Amino acid sequence: QVQLVESGGGLVQDGGSLRLSCAASGSISGINVMGWVRQAPGKQRELVASIYSSGDTNYADSVKGRFTISRDNGKNTVILQMNSLKPEDTAVYFCNAHYLGGWAWGQGTQVTVSS
Repeated sequence: QVQLVESGGGLVQDGGSLRLSCAASGSISGINVMGWVRQAPGKQRELVASIYSSGDTNYADSVKGRFTISRDNGKNTVILQMNSLKPEDTAVYFCNAHYLGGWAWGQGTQVTVSS
């Protein structure tokens, strides 16, 4: 199995930046993609960004040019750098990973952007 632990959420003003981290442990050699998904109150869960074992990345249109996903293989960590944050980015952000056994999810971290 894979376990994920997120950190780095918080409160920031409109236009500010935050950096989220997701540390993976367990059967990490079987992970082929990791990503971040967010859910705002009353809205559907939205895929924000993902990074494959190849290094390829995908982003939601709403965050392109503002968010960057990267991977630190030595620390088994995925980073989401969020710049130019907007109030509509307010949500709970979940880290996830797909591996041979299925999907793993973190506990979520709150990001709040004040206007």
